Amino acid sequence: MRVLTARDDAVLIECSSLDETIALFDALTALRIPGVGEMVPGARTLLVPFRPARVTAEEIEAAAAAADLSGVRTGEPRRLEIPTRYDGEDLAEVAELLGISADEVVRRHTSSTFTVGFVGFAPGFAYLTGDDPVLDVPRRSTPRTRIPAGSVALAGTYSGVYPRESPGGWQLIGTTEVPMWDLDRDPAAFMAPGDLVTFSVAAATERARSTLSAARANAPREAESERPRGNADRGSALEVLSPGLQTLFQDLGRDGYASMGVSASGALDAPAHRQANRLVGNTAATATLEVAYGGLVLRARGPQVVAVTGADVPLTVSGALPRTAPFGAAFALDDGDELQLGSPAAGVRSYLAVRGGFDAPPVLESLATDLLAGLGPDALQAGDVLGVLAPHATLVAASPVADAQPRELPRAGGDTVELRIVLGPRDDWFSAEEIERFTSQDWHVTPQSNRVGVRLDGDALTRAKSGELPSEGCVSGAIQMPPNGQPVLFLADHPLTGGYPVLGAVITDDLPLAGQLPVGAAVRFRIVAPRTHTPRTQTPGELR
Repeated sequence: MRVLTARDDAVLIECSSLDETIALFDALTALRIPGVGEMVPGARTLLVPFRPARVTAEEIEAAAAAADLSGVRTGEPRRLEIPTRYDGEDLAEVAELLGISADEVVRRHTSSTFTVGFVGFAPGFAYLTGDDPVLDVPRRSTPRTRIPAGSVALAGTYSGVYPRESPGGWQLIGTTEVPMWDLDRDPAAFMAPGDLVTFSVAAATERARSTLSAARANAPREAESERPRGNADRGSALEVLSPGLQTLFQDLGRDGYASMGVSASGALDAPAHRQANRLVGNTAATATLEVAYGGLVLRARGPQVVAVTGADVPLTVSGALPRTAPFGAAFALDDGDELQLGSPAAGVRSYLAVRGGFDAPPVLESLATDLLAGLGPDALQAGDVLGVLAPHATLVAASPVADAQPRELPRAGGDTVELRIVLGPRDDWFSAEEIERFTSQDWHVTPQSNRVGVRLDGDALTRAKSGELPSEGCVSGAIQMPPNGQPVLFLADHPLTGGYPVLGAVITDDLPLAGQLPVGAAVRFRIVAPRTHTPRTQTPGELR
């Protein structure tokens, strides 16, 4: 059992098999170690986040080494069937890679019995281990930016079904109409660890027809209550006149749902989110509006107190008393006043808080909008009316010391931004020379970047190892390296698990800066020692 650095506040524990991983997950869960967060099982690894003030990586390693792994989960597994149309665009390529015909790929896939090992990547995405050793294909060298929902795919020895449109690097062999994730269904995830799954040619059997019919009946429905439009007759509200490029509800995220493949999500610049809430007297967990590149225009219905932080934007108020509003301070809006956020000169995301908070229905106990998972309120649209709650009887006092956070935010085409990283867990997939090349060059933020991850462009890296890496848990800040050698820096809406090697991870303190990287910004990475943040040269593959 090896314990590797995953971030300055997370470790990745290597196990010998999926069974050992699940046994270790159960054993550490039962220990309830203070300071250990929500763990994420992978194919042969366990990701363990922790709070360094409560527990150390060495204490977690000792607990894992002493854990009793003899326990075996009991109970009769569920048996599920997934009717599939074998029309995937990679089916012919998969057949060629395996040296068999496309018909033989289909025959082997439908003849196999799969076991759900774990759920990750996205809500409802189950990793299925099969019993046919021939079905072993590499991931695509360059992941697709969009894979349709319901795509049946292969990667390594795993099969899976994409619950919704998302990026991914698996080989597509078919499609199904069975919804893998449905919040109107209990449980929301179609598959759970331990289930036995078979695939069938769509509508080939009466049982398949019944499964498909039931799935369609349970398909997600567009519910009016899920949109944060509010009620136009509310006495206290903010009306959206223009949403700008993208405006989302965000809070500090949703914890406790990793077992269903749901990541925490939440505000990319959490300090700015907290500051905006403190300025108007809200608790830190109250939802704000995360505004990308400005452009948001709101009209006050009833008097409001608001504050805007994060990426510095000009604030203008039109109404009975036209004026310029202060950035980074609370200010009042009268009934009918219109507030406009201009474009930021630096950074990307501004945060708008309103005293009392927004009246919108939470999804899985949070108002965070997760773009990859498709969870949370929709992006704002012109005409939305956002209800505002009455403020708490006791307002939270703003702290001048806590709120004073002068930061130099990155600019497109400006000075190079430095982000501190720790190496691991898969830096041993790269030579020392390649790691030196990674940290000695500027990487540029591409237009394909979003809340899921920052896609970077530069002098591509070459792996020292080839082959497939079994899917394992990933943290925010992880720097994943696809075979094309162009890194992807994961942000808050990243997949819980991934199968490309992670060279290193941005330390927790620098994640807000990473969330403010605009398209065109130049980034350079500097290696620091785990937990101390002091410069250090690490040996690739070193046990940490």
